[in-house]
Amino acid sequence: MDQTLTRSQLVRWRTAIFTIFFVVGLGFASWASRLPAVKQALDTDDFGIGILLLVMGAASIVGLSLANLIVARWGARRGMVATISCFSAGLILVGLAVQVAQSFELAAAALVLVGLGMSATDVMMNVEAAAVEQSFGRTLMPLFHAFFSFGTVAGAGAGIAMAAWQVGVQWHLGLAGILALVAGIVALGFVPKRDEVLDGDAPTPTRRERFAELAAVWKTPRTYAIGVIMLGMAFAEGSANDWLTIAMVDGHGETEAFGAVALTVFSVAMTVFRVIGGPLVDRFGRVWTLRILAVAAGVGLVVFILAPSLPIALVGVALWGAGASLGFPLGMSAAADDPKRAAASVSAAATIGYLAFLCGPPVLGWISHQIGILPTLWIIVALIAMSGFASGAAKPLATSTVGGGHRTPVSGDRTGDRDEVPARD
Repeated sequence: MDQTLTRSQLVRWRTAIFTIFFVVGLGFASWASRLPAVKQALDTDDFGIGILLLVMGAASIVGLSLANLIVARWGARRGMVATISCFSAGLILVGLAVQVAQSFELAAAALVLVGLGMSATDVMMNVEAAAVEQSFGRTLMPLFHAFFSFGTVAGAGAGIAMAAWQVGVQWHLGLAGILALVAGIVALGFVPKRDEVLDGDAPTPTRRERFAELAAVWKTPRTYAIGVIMLGMAFAEGSANDWLTIAMVDGHGETEAFGAVALTVFSVAMTVFRVIGGPLVDRFGRVWTLRILAVAAGVGLVVFILAPSLPIALVGVALWGAGASLGFPLGMSAAADDPKRAAASVSAAATIGYLAFLCGPPVLGWISHQIGILPTLWIIVALIAMSGFASGAAKPLATSTVGGGHRTPVSGDRTGDRDEVPARD
């Protein structure tokens, strides 16, 4: 049944997806911030923690593959009810396994739930974010990802406080899981019931047709080109998160405190540009924004590698963070340009990006062990350049209403400020 969304309903929909991004970031950072306590409670070493992270990462890849099947079967709104519940239950069970049962095996099993739920939710919240973006007719995806960053900052801050107050992991992760579940379910109540966005009176595709779309998207060259954009920028972001502090200490001879300062500068620069990224894309277009930021990231990383002093290194870090800020969200936005293939395309693009996040750190670690951390970062410069050259693939399709694409005029409507938007029930 067709229905229209009023401006206030659209705003509530947007706020609901902001909330989903925030709580997923909060939950993930809550777990990551307590890794030292997890290591101590389970009486394991770095290798054991690496195994736990590998288990969660492998489950995340499976979750990415399942996400588009869930969307095809139940839709993103109902699918997220299940995946957020899985993610939240996993957080709660991890806390119990670590602090109460003190069982490595149970903790690993609980992290399977965390990985499955988080990555599947990641795909579906990006599908919904793309639908909101299309409805508003202007670029919003970077701002959605900024809310994920806000959530990670809040989760990390809460982790510092919980550790300082010696609050047990089971209470911390239990509260984080409950908060993610309650806030997520409440937020999803404001997401409209709809099928995949269709043109006019086009018939609703059958489930078999939707499953066929999932396979067909991997045969599209644009999927791989967008994947290259996301691969380079995922490496640029992930290498900073995992190796920037070490590069400051081992490469530039600074203290651990200055390493933390550098990581803070990177995170702030990335978050700021995600907040202001939407207007930049609407002004300059998606492709040119990606190209300019790829140059900024590459130049910033080169400045950091060659920096003769700490202030110059921090300038390089700021450019690096600003340049890497929009590659992942704009890749997601580009993948979702065709609403009928949004779930499949976002899932495929996210799979490539996640593989970079998961495989990048250990690969860089092995290489840096051979040649040193600063020389290793030249590999990231090359990947950033590759991402910049592939940026043309992000050119909006004719059906897109954002990032320089076109939209069908609606009587009495202004671009980016429509009061009523068609939806499907």
